[in-house]
Amino acid sequence: MAGGVHSLGFACQPDAAEALERWGRWLEHERGASAHTLRSYRADLAGFLAFVTEHRGRPPGLNDLGALGLGDFRAWLAARADDGAGAATRSRGVSGVRSFFRWADRSGLLHNPAIALLTAPKARRPLPRPLAADDAALLLEEAATVPEAPWIGLRDRALFTLLYGCGLRISEAIGLNRGDLPAGAASVRVLGKGGKQRDVPVLPAVGEAVAAYLAAVPWGGGRDAPLFVGAKGDRLSPDVARRQMRHLRALLGLPDSATPHALRHSFATHLLGGGADLRAIQDLLGHASLSTTQRYTDVDAEHLLSVYETAHPRARR
Repeated sequence: MAGGVHSLGFACQPDAAEALERWGRWLEHERGASAHTLRSYRADLAGFLAFVTEHRGRPPGLNDLGALGLGDFRAWLAARADDGAGAATRSRGVSGVRSFFRWADRSGLLHNPAIALLTAPKARRPLPRPLAADDAALLLEEAATVPEAPWIGLRDRALFTLLYGCGLRISEAIGLNRGDLPAGAASVRVLGKGGKQRDVPVLPAVGEAVAAYLAAVPWGGGRDAPLFVGAKGDRLSPDVARRQMRHLRALLGLPDSATPHALRHSFATHLLGGGADLRAIQDLLGHASLSTTQRYTDVDAEHLLSVYETAHPRARR
């Protein structure tokens, strides 16, 4: 069978197409990759194979992929840069391509030592953009006064208070069931990225906001019922939570950086500014690496510099 563009959009020979489909199933079922990661990796591999097809003059098979040299991989990255792909996009592309080649090597399908020598472009991660403490307080105070139904306003206040008071990701918060945060709970067990669990202390203000919402919500349920629900009683969608935040920040004149995730950033930044230990913040946020948490020190330093330049008489000269 001649090579061509196969069902998943890969320009390659049938043996390579079959390997790529097996790799995709491995990512999904054994590695537990998210749907977003699968789409991204498959798109990166499709683009890579299209480049190899044009670069070598024919759709590649497994032998062709095994014979690629470091210069071929670098030429692909250069072409991506010429097309306007930024460092972060190219770095993700390298991750996807490297994932396939490593899997194919372990599976005995091909061996390419050059891929191990390829260096991914360094992408500077943007600094987190927390809310000022006053803005966070205003947002939580006004959240319950905006929506069309009082219980929805109480829901939004409870959700946003939970994000700010516990530093949760939006997916972690809306994934909670009622039994995960019973009345008077001192902590909440959260299922984070990679299926890792962590316990996060619950402030009295968080418990009070959740209790007020549960007393007003018209939808009942037991321990396994979702904690946060939409207008029809189903589990709340992250998109709905983000829409509610957009509406609220427009009414309050807050910046576009005021998002549900910004409340998590605010939790970490304000803890750090109050003298909290970086390791403790890492545990509370569920970061696998301390380097991820250390970004908040840059935010805090940036804030201190801003205060210095505004307030110090020598800086104003």
